[in-house]
Amino acid sequence: MTVSSANLPKISIEAIVERIFAFRQITPLDRRLLKSAMLAEKGLNEKDHSHINRVCQGIRNGLILVVE
Repeated sequence: MTVSSANLPKISIEAIVERIFAFRQITPLDRRLLKSAMLAEKGLNEKDHSHINRVCQGIRNGLILVVE
């Protein structure tokens, strides 16, 4: 069963990033939640940009596993 973007709960980018770092992995659901949260905002603030950059750095540095 797949989850459409319309059915995704509204979760803050900060909460999603905290979950990603807690489990040290980013799942397809995490990616969909992040995308939905970013698109729901009219613009990302500096704090949100910082969280997204932190995830990108974590992936590049091998701290976060990308799960397919």
